Amino acid sequence: MSDKNATEVVLADREGIARAARILKSEGLVVVPTETVYGLTARADSTEAVAKIYTVKGRPDFNPLIVHVRSLEAASELALFDDRAKEVARRYWPGPLTLVLPLREDAPVAKAVTAGLPTIALRVPAHSVMQALLTETGMPLAAPSANRSEHISPTRPEHVITSLGDACPIILDGGPSEAGLESTIIALRPGGGWTLLRPGPIFKETLGGVLGQQELEAPAAIEAPGQSRRHYSPGKPMHLYRRNPYPGDFMIGFGDITGDVNLSPSGDKVEAAARLYECLHLAEAAPNPGISVASIHPHGMGRAINDRLERAAAPAAG
Repeated sequence: MSDKNATEVVLADREGIARAARILKSEGLVVVPTETVYGLTARADSTEAVAKIYTVKGRPDFNPLIVHVRSLEAASELALFDDRAKEVARRYWPGPLTLVLPLREDAPVAKAVTAGLPTIALRVPAHSVMQALLTETGMPLAAPSANRSEHISPTRPEHVITSLGDACPIILDGGPSEAGLESTIIALRPGGGWTLLRPGPIFKETLGGVLGQQELEAPAAIEAPGQSRRHYSPGKPMHLYRRNPYPGDFMIGFGDITGDVNLSPSGDKVEAAARLYECLHLAEAAPNPGISVASIHPHGMGRAINDRLERAAAPAAG
């Protein structure tokens, strides 16, 4: 590229992954594809590296980060796993599920990763590129979504560049994200209860079948990413659950509700989830002053989609 300070998009092959690993080991940042969204990655044991994530994203320091590890064994070095946690991890890892568990006192992670909480959010990703990078570095990696705080999450390298500009020197290009929505996050509580902190590709109903029905209400304090009232925002007024667009709006359709774009003409919620941020990025770039979105039934993946849309539509603080 002609501008030596511009972000470089590199192929996520063996050479690209080795180069990314060198940057991470030297406390730099790398954008990496996962099966959910693209992540802004730093070594989780470095206070300096983790601080760069917060600075680049403009993220408040009370909002903890998810730490990605290679395996359940690697996760067990950072958190305390009871039998329930091990069972859930064996069923859904690698995959789009994050567990919030008690932090080990001797866990080698920077305090900023957990935002000073006594718990840590852990995930074993399924994406081959992120797994290869975890293996190459041999260390846990903090990796929130690679976008400015509160803005739309990225599912392609070009989304990252639009949001972060030149703030991160290198993006490993793994193509479009498959799931398109961030991981489901649950916290396991003492006494057998559990809390859904963020809906996602692993459904609440499915988890209830494994963990039992003792679901506890989420506390008011933030314990994990994606709990802020306003998040995933395109920076325009949004009108949800519409059959027709609000006057002048860019319309995002679903099923037989047509629009400027359609999340899934067939009404497939999994396809809708994979296309949600892509459609929001298109709506953000359009000249229309606002965005209307069709209704999606709030069950299964629909719960996760509506969670993102409601936070995207929330007004800015102040």
